Amino acid sequence: MPEPPRHNLPAEPNRFVGRERDLDELRGLFRETRVVTLCGVGGIGKTRLALRVAAGLVPAYPDGVWLVEVARLRHPELVDQEIGRVLGVREEGGRPVFGTVLDRLRDLRCLLLLDNCEHLIDRCAEVAAALIAACPRLSVLATSREPLRIAGELIWRVPPLDLPDESTPGGSTPGEGGPEAESVQLFLDRAAAAGTRLGAGSLPDVVRLCRALDGLPLALELAAARTSLLSPGQIADRIDDRFSLLTTGGRTAPVRQRTLLAAVEWSYDLLSAKEQVLLRRLSVFAGDFDLDLAEQVCAERPISEAEIVDLLGGLVDKSLVLCDESRRRYWLLETIKRYAVGCLQKAGEREVLRERHLHVVCELQERHFTTEMVEPGVPWARRLEALTMSKSLVDDQRMALDWSVESGNVPLGLRLCAASSGLLPLCGNLTEIGTWIERLLSLDLTQVPGEQIAQARGYLAYGLEARDELSRSLALAEESLAGLTADNTFARCVIHSLIVVVLLRMDRPEDAVHHAEEGLALALRSGDAWNQAAGLAGLSAVALTRGRLREAQRHGEEALARAREHGHRWIMARTATQLGAVAEFRGDLVTARAHYEMVVPWLRELGSDLDLSRALARVGRVTAMLHEFAAAREWLAASLALGRETGQRHGVALCLVGLSVLAEGEGDLEGAVLAAGAAVRLRESIGQQSPTLRIEELLGRARTKLGDGRTTSLWSRGRAMSPDDAARHVLEGERIAQKAPVATKPVRHSLLTAREQEVAGLLTRGLSNRAIATELVISPATVARHIANIMEKLGYTSRAQIAVWAAEHPTVAS
Repeated sequence: MPEPPRHNLPAEPNRFVGRERDLDELRGLFRETRVVTLCGVGGIGKTRLALRVAAGLVPAYPDGVWLVEVARLRHPELVDQEIGRVLGVREEGGRPVFGTVLDRLRDLRCLLLLDNCEHLIDRCAEVAAALIAACPRLSVLATSREPLRIAGELIWRVPPLDLPDESTPGGSTPGEGGPEAESVQLFLDRAAAAGTRLGAGSLPDVVRLCRALDGLPLALELAAARTSLLSPGQIADRIDDRFSLLTTGGRTAPVRQRTLLAAVEWSYDLLSAKEQVLLRRLSVFAGDFDLDLAEQVCAERPISEAEIVDLLGGLVDKSLVLCDESRRRYWLLETIKRYAVGCLQKAGEREVLRERHLHVVCELQERHFTTEMVEPGVPWARRLEALTMSKSLVDDQRMALDWSVESGNVPLGLRLCAASSGLLPLCGNLTEIGTWIERLLSLDLTQVPGEQIAQARGYLAYGLEARDELSRSLALAEESLAGLTADNTFARCVIHSLIVVVLLRMDRPEDAVHHAEEGLALALRSGDAWNQAAGLAGLSAVALTRGRLREAQRHGEEALARAREHGHRWIMARTATQLGAVAEFRGDLVTARAHYEMVVPWLRELGSDLDLSRALARVGRVTAMLHEFAAAREWLAASLALGRETGQRHGVALCLVGLSVLAEGEGDLEGAVLAAGAAVRLRESIGQQSPTLRIEELLGRARTKLGDGRTTSLWSRGRAMSPDDAARHVLEGERIAQKAPVATKPVRHSLLTAREQEVAGLLTRGLSNRAIATELVISPATVARHIANIMEKLGYTSRAQIAVWAAEHPTVAS
């Protein structure tokens, strides 16, 4: 397989001109410092320079160079989520996503590029400081109009492009340093890209223009885009007039800010009236957009929908709107967007456009949701397309929900939340959607129908179940059912299925039966294949819990048939997994593996990494039970890698269980205990229960073969190990030297190294790991490893036991 790219940097849209000395200096700085912030006015070229620097540093960072575009975010809490999204880290219920990000980056050597931090500067500074403190091999390159102001930051002020020498008069033939100046080269290059080849006779005017624009890249590019209509001399004359007006009207603004504002304002004034209207209305979008979205949101008097395509093309030609090579996705430079937002406000259109944007996004998401989930007989290709389109609108959905909160439009906000596939656990961010619902429900609800409030509470229960708040989730779900009308069958079916999951997790299968049957009956009456499959899968799970294998098998087979009828890969994967569980329970491992393997390509097609990691772990575990150890190792290694990449500890815990089975099958009972201990500890850390019977059976076999003392020591060591260390032990075939149980053979002092003896002695003084580290001039993590080794060697399970031993052997411990 080809090696995956180690960066997400975009391709350069055109030739990079100048700044060679700056590039060399900046790349060299990362040999000496870990945080560099490029500061400067908007339009100075911070982003373009940072991207070029980052591209040159890719070979120096084996774990990747990752761009985080902060400009499109509107709330501080989204900075953490965006970093997680870029890194492929998924949020876990009950844990801030930033904690998962820290775990993902802790040992990686990579460069994080935080671009356009100024509007969220406080949170960006906090994030950068925390990352640098916790991740010793990570570096940060930031761009901002102001410094982050954190410890260790090197602030690098981005200068304008080089200007022609002062000896080069604007009205005469340029002397040395004229055509070679970076600003002149950039203008000539961009003018040529606009279709204008300028000869030597134009150079005096070009030099004058570059000086007037102070070498600011964005201003130069905007001016060059106009050379198809105006000569450089005409452009320079108009720029000079505008500068005079701006200087007398805004003396408190920084000089370069005034210069850039003049260039942008001048470019805006040269647009036709309808182009101006469209440009300011395009600022309502969160990030990139397509023509269809622009037509639906921006087509209002004085411009019609039919005019949008030509007007948008004109804005692209004038460099005020950017687009990809296919001209399917469009976006505004941040500086242009901020200017356009101000124009929208001055025109009195902000509230109207934001409300229109909310309506359009809500209608689009409802349409995508219906196609993907509800409408019968839709081919899978169309369902997948709807899901993909829904995902592409996530930033605009956030922008629209933000406006629904700001404007108090609770009904439309709740409709938008209900139309998000993220409310179902196939790909969404349950915690974020739940937060939006909670914010909306905290507002004035007097104009909101009770039915809508009930449905919102039911979907909020989804997020609570993901956070393991089972009692509150159950209460809200039951309250939701009581408030939903009989004809809202899809929502009622979804809530019934959720209640089944919660009740089974609470070990209440008898109570779950009613909800599984009721949800299925509703789905059958309405012809809803998705919820028929979900209801039958719930009945299968209940029957399996009660030990009714034939009933579980029958319901499972019917569930998969209904899922195939619907066609959505997620519900197909869920029902096939349930059939695999039934087969595994009855001991038919070959059939179980076949079902578990079946879901892997479906989840890959969906891009559902969390579910895929779990599916790979299930296949690996059952393959190990079939004694196909080499294949099992490959499956489990793939699961572990994906779980680590996405930061999902539940998937890693499931993989550790499979590795425990693999180790025991290969005759490494000690490794099996270690991996099981690490799995149990990881599950405890995320509030999940472990299969007690399976663990007890494993420990029983270990006590019989290894003895109580050795088993207890291994179990304690496994619980103290990191998941990576426990997994490495099994995957790499490490073995622990066999030692007799402590109860039958005295411990020899020479088992401890000199350093371990020092650590044991300091434990008699009741010192913490940090205090011992200070005393011995080592790290607390190293102290922890020494203590774990001492416990393993002595057969102890607590620091107190070590302290007692050290006190009884003062000569050795000293």
